[in-house]
Amino acid sequence: MAYYKNILLTICARGGSKGVKNKNIRNLAGRPLIAYTIKLALKWGKANHVVVSTDSKPIVSVARKLKAEVPFMRPKGLAADNTPKLLAIRHALIESERIFKKRFDIVVDLDATAPIRKVKDIDNCLRIFIKKKPDVLFSVVSARRNPYFNMVERKKDGFVKLCKNLPYKIKRRQDAPQVYSMNASIYFYSRKFLLNTKQDTPFSNKTAIYIMDDSSQYDIDTEMDFKFIEFLIKEGK
Repeated sequence: MAYYKNILLTICARGGSKGVKNKNIRNLAGRPLIAYTIKLALKWGKANHVVVSTDSKPIVSVARKLKAEVPFMRPKGLAADNTPKLLAIRHALIESERIFKKRFDIVVDLDATAPIRKVKDIDNCLRIFIKKKPDVLFSVVSARRNPYFNMVERKKDGFVKLCKNLPYKIKRRQDAPQVYSMNASIYFYSRKFLLNTKQDTPFSNKTAIYIMDDSSQYDIDTEMDFKFIEFLIKEGK
């Protein structure tokens, strides 16, 4: 693999989850949900530091027991329901560089609510990031619905239309352009992009993707998601 410099790995886990209460430290198939992400991050082993960004003391306690670092508390203003996650990651980068007195050229963010991933997935993302040199890279899965074929939006008159149209008609899903769903699992950021205060979403003219397998399409937003992912883990999927 090509040369890479210092890597900071962040895991953002605020305490005020609404869909599933205390989900980041709730027991999932025998261990706290966040444990799956921390253990994988440490197993990957290519990050200089694995840092958990949180505003919750119970999450701090669990994270430290699992050998992750929690060198700062996330400000409450960056832990609200409507706070873009990118702002929390930017804060984690700035604080980590200040505390560790080190410049991080790559920031990897793993979402604690999407625990179905493998070390090889992070390695493959790193390989693509080094080769293509994008501003951002994030993981995706093949979309189950396609805006060119079977996704519609409502018009002003109350009727619906396809979300996206082509100069020709699409009669089979297989003939539509390939589209992907972001699966909220793995994100790679360049330092320059992350520190640009004009950015608050993971999109730029140089955004790359890494395609994961379908089993990784699920992340936890609801009780049903939680139970389904627990089922997958127990079944070894």
